Order: sequence, then C-alpha cells, then structure tokens
Amino acid sequence: MSSEQISFDDFLKVDIRVGIVIRAENYPEARKPALKLWIDFGDEIGEKKTSAQITDHYVPGKLIGRQVMAVVNFPPRQIGKFMSEVLVLGFADAQGAIVLAGPDQPVPIGTRMS
Repeated sequence: MSSEQISFDDFLKVDIRVGIVIRAENYPEARKPALKLWIDFGDEIGEKKTSAQITDHYVPGKLIGRQVMAVVNFPPRQIGKFMSEVLVLGFADAQGAIVLAGPDQPVPIGTRMS
C-alpha cells in the first residue's frame, strides 16, 4: 500500500501529545467493542476523553496510569452518546487488534511529539 505524500508543514499541523490515562470504562453501548478513556495532558491541554476499540488487548483497570499518544487538535466527534475529544494512536497487530502507541520511557505529560 502506498501512502499519499504530505508536506512537512502539513505534518507539523498534527498535534500529537503524550497523556496519562486517569480513568477507563467499558463502553457497552458502542456498536463495536470499545473502551471510554479519560486522559490527562497536563496544564496546557487538560483532561480529554475518547473512545477506542482496544478491547482485544486492554481492560479498563490495567490502563490507569499508562502513558499514551493522541492527536489533540482534531475537532470533537460524537461516538454514539459519547463525545470523543482526541484520537488515541495505535497499530494493528497481525490479527487486526489495536496495540496502543506510547513512549517506552516516561516523559512529562503534555509533551508534544518531536
């Protein structure tokens, strides 16, 4: 699969930050199995919420305190009855289940990807 090329300036418009999951719940009302996450991005951005189809590898209690990467400058999107404010990033494994992206060493929350 070939990717469409974008300019470096376009890439810089995407604001990817590290946050820490402070709350997580099952989202049984979702059409596809999902979790609701509340993520703290620090003083500048604050707490944001999202839903993510990550139930194959994650349960709510194990996500608390985990650092994750998310796009924080997309407009909010209604997902069923839940308003998703950020897009958590991940990669599909060999079976298509999502594995969350995050730093492999602790970094300050709110840090922008560089």
